[in-house]
Amino acid sequence: MIIVVKALILCGIIIAAYTTLECISFFSLHRDVITSFEGKKKMILYASFGLYIATCLFFVVAMFISRDNILSGIVVIILALILFLFTNWLFVVITNVKSKTKEIAESLIGMIEARDTNLDGHSIHVMEIAMLIYDYLPYKYKKTIQCENLRYASLFLDVGKLGIPSKVLNKPGKLESGEWDLIKKHTAIGVQVLKQIHSFDNISDWILYHHERIDGNGYYGLKGDEIPLASRIIAVADTYSAIVMVRSYKPSRSYDDAIGSLKIAAGSQLDKEIVRIFCSIPREKVEGCTRSVKDKMALFLANDFREDNL
Repeated sequence: MIIVVKALILCGIIIAAYTTLECISFFSLHRDVITSFEGKKKMILYASFGLYIATCLFFVVAMFISRDNILSGIVVIILALILFLFTNWLFVVITNVKSKTKEIAESLIGMIEARDTNLDGHSIHVMEIAMLIYDYLPYKYKKTIQCENLRYASLFLDVGKLGIPSKVLNKPGKLESGEWDLIKKHTAIGVQVLKQIHSFDNISDWILYHHERIDGNGYYGLKGDEIPLASRIIAVADTYSAIVMVRSYKPSRSYDDAIGSLKIAAGSQLDKEIVRIFCSIPREKVEGCTRSVKDKMALFLANDFREDNL
């Protein structure tokens, strides 16, 4: 009997220890702008980890003090299973919330950009391309960037353009000095708009510096590695999207034209290594992003509500 009791408790310890490691791993890998833990939330999270560890220790103690009481073994295994099921249910809930949040964010940006033929899904396209680049990044780069943080930084890269007059944004000719100064303010405006979302503080610099140039001739004069890696990724995605998408003042250009332009800009405007990685991605995957964005935007344009059609 004592062997059965200890076997049950040992199984409980294994399940509880696995659940504890699973929990720590999950929250370590999902520390992003959506599941961020600061202040009291962070304390609660650490307290929860402590409770998981204390449960494991309690089971270990129970193993040594239990003799032939089968009930103690059953209680331990039931508690361990409850802990395991609850934890995995929590993971499912958090994952679903993150998925819905992403869908809502994309829908809001899509609705805003659907009203302007010069945007028309540009931010969603940049996000799709940035995510594609992320998939092909070497591990040494990936470990410095959280995937979901890059997703939201690239999706909200141009939210600051809401503060720029449309007559300036859509001007077909050359911009005057004052107009160009206004355009350059959109990154700072974007950061200011998102400032109310405190968890976005971690990605505000990525948005602020996505127009920096490797040679230092960007908006703020940062150059080379001074520019955040995520900003350099977004810059490549933004440049590619701007080339292949239609604008009122220019037609779209082909994938080949865009790749050629990126290679020319590599080392001066754009990060040479990120451009090389992007150019290594199969063409069908890159063009698939463009088709995906067009399909998404078609849903917003089913009932055309653009100002020039009202």
